[in-house]
Amino acid sequence: MNHDLSELERQIGYEFQEKALFVKALTHSSYVNEHKMDKLQCNERLEFLGDAVLEIVSSEFLYGKYPKKPEGELTKIRASIVCEPTLAFCAEEICLGSYLLLGRGEDSTGGRQRHSVVSDAMEALIGAIYLDGGFANAKEFIHRFILNDIEHKQLFYDSKTILQEMVQAEARHNVEYVILKEEGPDHNKTFEVSATLDGREIGKGAGRTKKAAEQVAAYHGILKLKGEDGT
Repeated sequence: MNHDLSELERQIGYEFQEKALFVKALTHSSYVNEHKMDKLQCNERLEFLGDAVLEIVSSEFLYGKYPKKPEGELTKIRASIVCEPTLAFCAEEICLGSYLLLGRGEDSTGGRQRHSVVSDAMEALIGAIYLDGGFANAKEFIHRFILNDIEHKQLFYDSKTILQEMVQAEARHNVEYVILKEEGPDHNKTFEVSATLDGREIGKGAGRTKKAAEQVAAYHGILKLKGEDGT
């Protein structure tokens, strides 16, 4: 664990007035349980609040960015931005997992890299910034670390669907995903997957779950097919 929270404040460009609130945003329920603390000292309530702030900020952003898209499309884009894998991806940029207070069991089984843990902490951090510095500061954080480069994020996390649509549009066969390697103990596995089209490998990816590895493989498959088509 990284104990230098001032370094995290420098990374996110926000300095907390109430440091206890900052620490609470980084405190996982496993740490609270292990240390027999009050259950309300974990970050779950802040996560609840941050989720709501993230939804209104992202909705406002997309409403302005895509003035001609209907409600259904905006909802789909928002879902791809605020979903667990995307938030975990955003959390990696600030190394959020390394600052979390986790119970020993959660820590030893890869909790600092677990999407569910770091994505929840990302929302809790938003909630903490909102309470500590108001809506404007929370909005600035969301724009800087979550709503940046959303086209790339949407392509990445919708990669399996987008790749399938590309293949079907050209009347090709379905994409198949083949597990190449499976390493590590049950609680901390790594998968390597190949995306194939008509028996030809078009992309390869690795991840902590089969689904995550397939997403990476599909993403590389999209880039390969776009390159072959000259787009």
